[in-house]
Amino acid sequence: MRYIAHTQEDIREMLIRIGVADVDALFEQIPDNSRLSRPLCLPAALSEPELLSHMADLAQRNQPHSRPLSFLGAGIYRHYSPAVIDQLLLRGEFLTAYTPYQPELSQGTLQAIFEFQTMIAELLGTDVANASLYDGSTATAEAVLMARRITRRSRCLVSSGVHPEYQQVAAAYNEGNHGQLEVISLDGNGTTDINNVQKQLDKDVACVVLAQPNFLGVLEDVAVWHQLAQSHGAMLVVVVTEPSAFAVFEAPGQCGADIVAGEGQALGLAPNLGGPHCGIFGTRSAHVRQMPGRLCGRTVDKDGRPGFVLTLSTREQHIRREKATSNICTNQGLMALAVGMYLTWVGPTGLERVARINLARTESLKQKVVEIPGFSLKYPNATTYNEFVLKTPMNADSLAGRLHDVGIAPGLPLGRFFPELADCLLVNVTEVHSESDLDRLCNALAMVVPT
Repeated sequence: MRYIAHTQEDIREMLIRIGVADVDALFEQIPDNSRLSRPLCLPAALSEPELLSHMADLAQRNQPHSRPLSFLGAGIYRHYSPAVIDQLLLRGEFLTAYTPYQPELSQGTLQAIFEFQTMIAELLGTDVANASLYDGSTATAEAVLMARRITRRSRCLVSSGVHPEYQQVAAAYNEGNHGQLEVISLDGNGTTDINNVQKQLDKDVACVVLAQPNFLGVLEDVAVWHQLAQSHGAMLVVVVTEPSAFAVFEAPGQCGADIVAGEGQALGLAPNLGGPHCGIFGTRSAHVRQMPGRLCGRTVDKDGRPGFVLTLSTREQHIRREKATSNICTNQGLMALAVGMYLTWVGPTGLERVARINLARTESLKQKVVEIPGFSLKYPNATTYNEFVLKTPMNADSLAGRLHDVGIAPGLPLGRFFPELADCLLVNVTEVHSESDLDRLCNALAMVVPT
């Protein structure tokens, strides 16, 4: 059955109305050598029962994130999300809501965005936060572009500790408008090499970009980096993939970061096979007009009643192109709503409790795993949050393959991004991992590695 609503009579009437002889005439502007002269290489159509059987076969190839036992993180984290969030997201006024251009009809959506902004700004320690962006990578790229606009400089120093895929997206964004991104190496403690940066900082550098915690789970000294960047007239951009860390550690904005951008997935969103997620973005009040995306504000109507409106929309279709800051046009509204629900549900005390459990269980696994012969911490003196680098006695890809066979994903083999760390795993621990889960990992590591 073909799902095409138009009958041949419908098509004939439309062609007559627009003055075209047939459908093929609509494609005359496409050169013959650019047209496909054969059918697409697709399998034959299936009946509905056959299609359902085929989809079931495909679905069986997937494994739920709870099986195998997973210690994967690297920018996407498993945290417990209260069941009430998914249920509330099904409400029609949220699930199908579009951009709230008409405030008189969109007060609920606008208030939800406003509350999201408020909580994100408080968590990041910034004066203001926008209505969200697509994800952490695009938020990072927008932060770099914003720093370049404000400083009117073109060079950007990016730490190797920033998620490697975020670096790629930022480079792609900047390539088209003559930006120059230079990657700064890490030192022996897993933090950004400050001596290397000091040699490269000059009057042409727009910003220094760090991650907190960085890709290897190590915390940076943001206050020191702020002083260094400021002394050269550059801005400090801090990238975040695990914002729950700031329930126990000082927020980047409070340490002097000019722009804080990153990923909000860890705040109540499932891994979702890599998306959809929720970009977060905060900055100082002085820079608000250079901020990408939208900003929702609270005001009063002519009768003095409180209400919410879109206060700022600095995208190309709303204002003159030369005044626009970004062509990103849609915030992740439903995902931002879920993040706002999560933060409201757990509250400041609950988020701190989650963060402290993350810390405690990570330290517990560190202590257990170093007792296994051949295993050690790559950065034993580093302060980490819920992720750390584990040095193994063999190639990490091979080790991960062996553990996969026994139902365990032990972490991310780092050779994919750092060739010099080919024998290392990036191991993530959160509150969803029990002590028995940690023991199971350690027992499996001890069994698969030959003594």
